[in-house]
Amino acid sequence: MIVVMKRGATPEQIAHVIRLVEDLGLKAVPIYGTERTVIAAVGDKREDYRQSLESGPGVAEVVRILAPYKMASLEVKPERTVVGVGPLRVGNSHLGVIAGPCSVESLEQTLGTARAVRAAGATALRGGAFKPRTSPYSFQGLKEQGLKILAIAREETGLPIVTEVMTPSDISLVAEYADVLQIGARNMQNYRLLEAAGETGKPILLKRGPAATLDELLLAAEYILNTGNQQVMLCERGIRTFEDHTRYTLSLSVVPALHDRTHLPVVVDPSHGTGHTSLVARMAAAAVAAGADGLIVEVHPEPERALSDGYQSLNFKQFAELMDLCRRIAAAVGKQIGHAEDLQPSVSEPAMVADNSYQAVR
Repeated sequence: MIVVMKRGATPEQIAHVIRLVEDLGLKAVPIYGTERTVIAAVGDKREDYRQSLESGPGVAEVVRILAPYKMASLEVKPERTVVGVGPLRVGNSHLGVIAGPCSVESLEQTLGTARAVRAAGATALRGGAFKPRTSPYSFQGLKEQGLKILAIAREETGLPIVTEVMTPSDISLVAEYADVLQIGARNMQNYRLLEAAGETGKPILLKRGPAATLDELLLAAEYILNTGNQQVMLCERGIRTFEDHTRYTLSLSVVPALHDRTHLPVVVDPSHGTGHTSLVARMAAAAVAAGADGLIVEVHPEPERALSDGYQSLNFKQFAELMDLCRRIAAAVGKQIGHAEDLQPSVSEPAMVADNSYQAVR
């Protein structure tokens, strides 16, 4: 259930109700909205504590939440959540664009890509340092060396880093470098990982599993929200169906369906969702038209030489064209992509690399 505080409830009243919830043996999770504060009271569903809580100072009403996901529900927080770090803003009228290579392969490759996607208007840099691969013989990522390379790219370009964390034991290392922790599709229901990631307090990008329902995705998000971390972005990256013309089936109906259920922002991954470079830009534009709050796109200086997912990566020119198209669509649906002038690199930015050459780790 949730305790809805009156408009203008004082911090002392909110603190008192939190103590009251905890005295009843429930977990209190305050959620601060623009107009009022609500306190999620999470615990044994067999007991009805409404009468005990309604008498609290500053309490407007106590409402039982019907959805299985409590803190992700619009019943708890009717206004849209905006997740932000640095120039990245995702949610409401903000369209965040996260772009970069599937895998960090070298400093030259990553830095060149970071410069290119920033110049095109991206608001965050993605890059895999730890790579979950189907085959144990495939490139597994540069690990900590890859994280250090991403940090160098952030220092030069001002783009916050989005990178995947795969196990709870890696959380402290990845969180030391990353601005946003990505939970991959394979780990959507790795609940200990979700809790550990949530406890860092960093924004979390949670990808939908390839066979997960929307309720399962929202309940996975609930594990993060239940730690007190409200900076959660949901990511649609395609599901498995009988279709074979794309790598996965990118279900864009998920975007408005999630907006009808949750206040959390929804990001779309047209790279994994299609698996074909030629489809990425148009599906990205379609995602924006459907109301997506963000995009995550794979970009590589030379996709044909990429160590992972080159067949779905865009080169620099293709990504710039995607951004031009998505800006037009975003303007039509009332969304705005962050501008390059919002970025504040800590060092002066060198001239844009004219060619795409780099030396990859092989």
